[in-house]
Amino acid sequence: MLWNRMAHQNLVILTGSGISAESGVPTFRAADGLWMGHRIEDVATPEAFARDPALVQDFYNRRRRQLATVHPNAAHRALAELAARWHGELLLVTQNVDDLHDRAHAETPPAPGFQLIHMHGELLKAHCTRTGRVCDWPGDLAPDEPSPHHPQGRLRPHIVWFGEMPLHMDRIEAALTRCDLFVSIGTSGAVWPAAGFVQLARRAGARTVELNLEPSQISDRFDEVRHGPATEVVPAFVETLLAR
Repeated sequence: MLWNRMAHQNLVILTGSGISAESGVPTFRAADGLWMGHRIEDVATPEAFARDPALVQDFYNRRRRQLATVHPNAAHRALAELAARWHGELLLVTQNVDDLHDRAHAETPPAPGFQLIHMHGELLKAHCTRTGRVCDWPGDLAPDEPSPHHPQGRLRPHIVWFGEMPLHMDRIEAALTRCDLFVSIGTSGAVWPAAGFVQLARRAGARTVELNLEPSQISDRFDEVRHGPATEVVPAFVETLLAR
């Protein structure tokens, strides 16, 4: 199938852990249901933070340190090239809390119509438990890290935990209602509300494409599915999309 800018002007791309896996970033949870050796309930809920802040802060401190050892791969760079050359609206929504998309776009600056949203937060930021204000935080967080924004507040990872609302949903849903093309990359199709994005895009009349290592739980909802490593299928798809 031939893709071109004339056929598709407004594009929404969703990325999940599969796009960063080839860079060495662990995927969300392993086959045994654990996330880097921990139960999700112990490190990724507000209740876990209230119960054992030292464990939760240590878990994210180790993940934060690991980011310094990984780099954007060919899939991240292909999307950065797409963003630089796309003349319509392009919203890139990532479920990932790493900064690999950010680094790729810093290397290849995007066109004016581009936006990047981290719907599940960012590992290199922290937010105040009292005010919700967000600040850059590249280093470790102590179990009782004081907040610079409130005398009774403390800082926690700027991560959307289970039971919390993903960020910027109004902007994401608005973009999905007017997009011509929706592409999901490296997602399991198991995490909501992101798993429902394809249906919102289809209702708007958009073409829908899944790029994944293997079929996701919702592959049958897409118009087109391409399987393979992200570093292969994403650059190939971008090349086709930009071809005149």
